[in-house]
Amino acid sequence: MIRDPLPVSREPQIITGTGAREPENVICLKVSIMNIEDMDVFKLSHSLTLEIYNQTKQYPNDEKFGLVSQMRRAVSSIPMNLMEGSHRSNRKEYRQFVGIAKGSSAELKYQLLLSKDIGYLNKDAFKKLSGITQRILQMLEKLSNSLKT
Repeated sequence: MIRDPLPVSREPQIITGTGAREPENVICLKVSIMNIEDMDVFKLSHSLTLEIYNQTKQYPNDEKFGLVSQMRRAVSSIPMNLMEGSHRSNRKEYRQFVGIAKGSSAELKYQLLLSKDIGYLNKDAFKKLSGITQRILQMLEKLSNSLKT
């Protein structure tokens, strides 16, 4: 049985029926499910998480429990929610977790701006990280739209 919430690959594979419930001469479509870890949005958000962890190591110690903690929670929330949502039982729940990931991405956008404006991030790092965050937001929007029923 095919699980509903996961995106499917674009190339279905034709197989002949061999199960107890289907006759030998029936042709059916076997649709392969795309693993969330194989999706570009997951890979990119995981890479961004690693980069934010690396960048925030350079922040002042007095930000350890403030901005650093918030940025790390926001960025790691993106792939975490994608992973959790992809393992839910239906599209509606999956889409809800994608929405949470979008919210975390938007939160990170502001935290990056704040980091730049108070001098923790240089302009080049800000531009790079903001661009990646914006790309993730676009990808999440497309994923969310694809999960509409």
